[in-house]
Amino acid sequence: MNPIHLRAAGVSLLIDLSSGEPSVLHWGADLGSTLPDLSLAGVTSGPVPHSALDVPVVLGLLPQASSGWRGRPGLRGHRLAVSNGDGRVGDVGDGGGGTDRGGDNETRDGARRGFSARLRLTGSHATERSASITTADAQLGLTVVTEVTLHDGGLLELRHRLTNDGSTDYALEELAAVLPVGPEATEILDLTGRWCRERHPQRHGVQQGTWLRSARHGRTGHDSSLLMAAGSLGFGNRQGKVWATHFAWSGDHESYLDAVADGRRVLGASEVLGSGGIVLAPGRSYVTPALFAAYSSSGLDGISAAFYSWFRGRAKHPSTPRPVVLNTWEAVYFNHDLTVLTALADSAADLGVERFVLDDGWFRHRRDDHAGLGDWYVDPTVWPEGLHPLIDAVTDRGMEFGLWVEPEMINPDSDAARAHPDWISGPGSRLPLQWRHQQVLDLVNIEAWQYIYDRLDALLSEYRISYLKWDQNRDLTEMGHAGGPSAHEQTLATYRLLDALRAAHPDVEIESCSSGGARVDLGILERTDRIWASDCNDALERQTIQRWTSMVVPPELVGAHVGPPTSHTTGRTHALSFRAITALFGHFGLEWDIRSLSVSEHDELRSAIELYKKHRTLLHTGQMVRADLHDPSLLLHGVVAGDGSEALFALVAVSTSFSEQPGRVAIPGLAPERSYCVKVIYPSAQDPAPASVHEEAGLTGRDAGPYVQTSAPAWLAGGVVASGQFLSESGLPMPILNPEHAILLHISAA
Repeated sequence: MNPIHLRAAGVSLLIDLSSGEPSVLHWGADLGSTLPDLSLAGVTSGPVPHSALDVPVVLGLLPQASSGWRGRPGLRGHRLAVSNGDGRVGDVGDGGGGTDRGGDNETRDGARRGFSARLRLTGSHATERSASITTADAQLGLTVVTEVTLHDGGLLELRHRLTNDGSTDYALEELAAVLPVGPEATEILDLTGRWCRERHPQRHGVQQGTWLRSARHGRTGHDSSLLMAAGSLGFGNRQGKVWATHFAWSGDHESYLDAVADGRRVLGASEVLGSGGIVLAPGRSYVTPALFAAYSSSGLDGISAAFYSWFRGRAKHPSTPRPVVLNTWEAVYFNHDLTVLTALADSAADLGVERFVLDDGWFRHRRDDHAGLGDWYVDPTVWPEGLHPLIDAVTDRGMEFGLWVEPEMINPDSDAARAHPDWISGPGSRLPLQWRHQQVLDLVNIEAWQYIYDRLDALLSEYRISYLKWDQNRDLTEMGHAGGPSAHEQTLATYRLLDALRAAHPDVEIESCSSGGARVDLGILERTDRIWASDCNDALERQTIQRWTSMVVPPELVGAHVGPPTSHTTGRTHALSFRAITALFGHFGLEWDIRSLSVSEHDELRSAIELYKKHRTLLHTGQMVRADLHDPSLLLHGVVAGDGSEALFALVAVSTSFSEQPGRVAIPGLAPERSYCVKVIYPSAQDPAPASVHEEAGLTGRDAGPYVQTSAPAWLAGGVVASGQFLSESGLPMPILNPEHAILLHISAA
């Protein structure tokens, strides 16, 4: 049988069908249009070693013990002796992925008769970019349909559908999507974190065994790895072979690299289903979330390019310029007063803000975070005329109005909880432990789901709301509905709620926030227009958070705000230029009481907003470029236009350097043969000590500014013209920056 060969953007996926078990022979660099005769001995299978099975072991799309695979299994589950007729099942888009390691028959007396699945090829169909492969085990009564698509930009998408063809229920424990990586993959890089420190990298060498990242939060999790990457020794931003995967699911999940004794390695992921989480009645199916996978021969930037191409090719991707946002949280917190907020709107409009978002505190009983969640009615004691006066004030000043909600949670101290205690998710006999004084609303309960939908629909219908900041502020640690576990169903119910509201109000944009960045994944981003990367607006922390969030998610979908001089979450004080340059490389906004700005702060902030508006098309359509610098105290990152005509780069000092000066810094990613003019545009090279006054921090006088020296390299005064080849190979001498400062370079084709 002919193999399946998918090709796009310098990537090939080659699937061999000759053994009766679909297996990936190659996922990596393009193999070209001409392939060898794969039926020749030794091309599709390896040798047989001593003390091993008498036939070569096949690593299938669904790794099976029946084929001799001794690594992590793809499918685990067991068949129940008698069907109860109400087998619980996930709908399309559920989590899971993989192959049967050993389905067990359970006899009527409870004893189990173990056997391994043997899923064999029963049919396939392929086009140039996609394939559908069906495997089945008639004895087990299971069928798996695997759908594979290689998108135009080289991003691979894979998912499985498992159907129970038997006469009794099948209890599914795991279904994992897996892909092999090349033998050059000797290092693993993944991400970890916590609240206000999301998505920080960690890397180490590949060793025999399984490197497993488990996320059991009921949501994606602050410590969840946005991607798992395996690459050649020392791979970096712009060099090395890299294979990387992302699991598009907003609930419990695991990602792993499995290195077995025969030298083969696979990247995989699956939904964590829990005991009894999915029981398939006869004829019912479970569909895994998508595993997205990218290969790059040019380092991590190539991984980003594949993901960005997919995001930006979607019909639902935001197509209008991303508006400058003001979120009121760090400006007023729970102090909702029409006079105060109208004055804030005046200041916002004067600066050029385009979207004004009212955060937590507008609904009944919500004077702090102890009460009110679930009571989604405008509080008449705070807003006797409803939100109309504030919305009128905002829209009359030319801004959109947005509103904060947290629909998936409920405070025990709320009218909703008192009237419907059964709407609180949990074991039923007691309440789960509280988190931020709140519990999880059981959206699997159709009455609770309908109540939330009706309340949000009513708000969006009555008021001119263009944007919802959709928050979710706790882990779902002990989910239960009708006496059974429900973490899986809760995630699907949230998806259905978002989908239904989007259908009813297609012009309303939605931001996914979850205690900051605890729900960042492609599952939630299929239903929302941006994510809030972190509750931390500290520009130093944000340099890392945004850099690694943007590894997968393009900057136009990543909220990035200028906070007050002294950070709300860390207590660090930073220059306005550092805060603004950091926020420029995302969906730019403010979270600051801008009524109190000094004259110099006002002028500088307005200039930064104008800078964002001028360059946001470039920032939100161009290629992300991250330099590999020898000095860990410096970062150089930027965005280059698709046609190579223009670029913006930030040179950032994150700490003191081990060198007296940075020396020449190469600027990669430009067209080698073109000439470019390079200029520092912020802070101005003519004013190396910007007059940002930190009254809020109790400081006096002028900020020291980004520069250490009194004289800078001569080219800073008026710019310099050089070829892309010169800039990438030789680079330019850079100024000595104070730690936690940055400069912005504009590069245009001369």
